[in-house]
Amino acid sequence: MKIVVVGVGYVGLVSALGFAHHGHTVTAIDLDATKIARLAAGESPIFEPGLEAMLQEQLLSRRIQFTTDGAGAYADAEAIVIGVGTPENEDGSANLSAVYQAAHEIGLNIQQDCLVIVKSTVPVGTNDKIEAIVRGALRSAVNVDIVSNPEFLAQGSAVHDTLHGSRIIVGSESAKAEVKMREIYMDYGQPIISISRKSAELVKYASNDFLALKISFVNEIANLCDILGADIEEVTEGMGYDARIGSSFLRAGIGYGGSCFPKDTKALHWLAEDHGFVLRTIEAAIKINEKQKYMLLHKLRKEMPNLAGKKIAVLGLTFKPNTDDLREAPSIPNLRILQQEGAIIQAYDPIAMVQTAKELNDTSIMRDSIEAALEGADACLIFTEWDIIRAITPDTFQKWMANPLVLDGRNCFNKNDMEVAGIAYQSIGRPLIKVRQLQ
Repeated sequence: MKIVVVGVGYVGLVSALGFAHHGHTVTAIDLDATKIARLAAGESPIFEPGLEAMLQEQLLSRRIQFTTDGAGAYADAEAIVIGVGTPENEDGSANLSAVYQAAHEIGLNIQQDCLVIVKSTVPVGTNDKIEAIVRGALRSAVNVDIVSNPEFLAQGSAVHDTLHGSRIIVGSESAKAEVKMREIYMDYGQPIISISRKSAELVKYASNDFLALKISFVNEIANLCDILGADIEEVTEGMGYDARIGSSFLRAGIGYGGSCFPKDTKALHWLAEDHGFVLRTIEAAIKINEKQKYMLLHKLRKEMPNLAGKKIAVLGLTFKPNTDDLREAPSIPNLRILQQEGAIIQAYDPIAMVQTAKELNDTSIMRDSIEAALEGADACLIFTEWDIIRAITPDTFQKWMANPLVLDGRNCFNKNDMEVAGIAYQSIGRPLIKVRQLQ
């Protein structure tokens, strides 16, 4: 099928390459000419494992092309996928301007019957508005069906999630549209769930917000473990064996970040309030996560009330491993506070140092290795569990730091190994407890 994908950000690009991989002819469009040129040359503007290799493979197959000419691409498309961003407004609602602009341009330029497939994360009822915009802009006598088809890609595993997803959600009000969607996805080998458009829109938010709730819950229990002397990893191991609970998303830490969970929890909370209903569980998750991101700073201040002039090593800057995304990364607000309080920051990340320096308007804080970041440090804060960081041995901290105080926001290390090595080590929900002796 001839498919056009609007937007080559995270959702649009990965989806476009997935369609090409499964044999469709794909044209991906974007207003950013520089980004389009990079993609046409086989260079991914997004760091994501396997994505650039997939891009180059599909360029060689000639099943995908990139352009800024939306009007030309829309004219003979059989399906058009809207994959543009829906960033957060000041009040927490979703900014839908790019979605509505895309819908208007599609209506103006399509010249044959086609599907308009909405992959962008949008509030319930948005597809109805998109349908009205597209139909209102039509200049040709064509039939258009609007379908909600949310994506469930996790950053760091997006290529795998595209090729081996758990389900494909199809929300439509037309039997004809459902048949076409099944044709598009027939070779994906994933369960296809056909539901109403509004239900499909809500599935995306409900799924992300449930996972955010799970993370927030386990972080609350971890904080209680710190107070009571229990170990969160032992607690979650015991919980995870219950099939009703499961073991995924039960890792304690310093909260969630990225482009989805923070934005989607706020958007659903705003949407509910806009309809006179308060989602109290989501409201709680937002508050918990906001507080949790400062947990390391709270622990540090107990050890060092005055941070001025102190050398603070910071390891890991992105919100999670295997991505270069700094959106809602806990490291950024913490680094800003360290800057304001006069700390000497020595930061390292395997991918995101250039972006962080730009975000903080300070290149001087960046170091080119873990050792350089640790050198002479009075304390070390760990924000991201990159494999290269998890592989650090206790003696590395001892060798390079002036004062081996390690505050681990991702529970990367064995707490007893750190204690034996003489390192003052604090993590999330894992108080240092002497190993039990077998009788």
